[in-house]
Amino acid sequence: MSEYDSFAAVYDRLMRDVDYKARTKRLLRLFEEYDRKPELLLDLACGTGGFSNQFALNGTEVIGVDMSEEMLAVARENSAELGTDVLYLCQKAEELDLYGTVDGAICCLDSLNHITDYKKLCKAISKVSLFLEEGRLFIFDVNTLFKHKFILADNNFILEEDGLFCAWQNSTDEETGITDISLDFFLEDGEYYKRSSEDFSERPYTEEELKNALDAAGLEILKIYDDMTDNPAWEYTERAVYVTRKKEETNNE
Repeated sequence: MSEYDSFAAVYDRLMRDVDYKARTKRLLRLFEEYDRKPELLLDLACGTGGFSNQFALNGTEVIGVDMSEEMLAVARENSAELGTDVLYLCQKAEELDLYGTVDGAICCLDSLNHITDYKKLCKAISKVSLFLEEGRLFIFDVNTLFKHKFILADNNFILEEDGLFCAWQNSTDEETGITDISLDFFLEDGEYYKRSSEDFSERPYTEEELKNALDAAGLEILKIYDDMTDNPAWEYTERAVYVTRKKEETNNE
């Protein structure tokens, strides 16, 4: 699996259209609607800290975890610029190991899709549950089967920013549904452009597969939303947002 090191240098520029403030506001509303605002939040696969920093600016302590040290280096720079005090840890999702429990967790922008091995996905979800307090929420989103089949599959995209050109190529395996993504970056460097590349994959998961993984980890689904709306996910949803809660243990004695 790619560790997104080349991607880190240009990630924020290519993701400039992501409104982290609005998305964080939406996430906070979901936390408050189904539970309460977290005091200590896990931001799994935090990347360059877009969500970590916004939650920190809203008064929540945050632990940001990502497998890419290069992504985390940019995240730390962003935190320093914003004056936030986020604790960043370099760990794979399926190897998550925190110092204690958290009372809320998120995993955003289809990061779970990047775990293409279902067993590792299940392990990652179980790790989140292990460090999540009972009754607290884990909110995550995933790119849907619809998006993989009709938008991502075998399509190519061109992304341009000032001094940056990105060629995005997808190749989808019809049997597994896994989309291999190849990115070629051309970054302006004086009179010339410097080229770098990144390759990674995404896998769509069915609602049943996710439910089974969540059940095994002791998490229950409270609601599945269409991205950034109050509408339930439906057949044309491209990104589905799952609001889940860790079940409370019952004492039968």
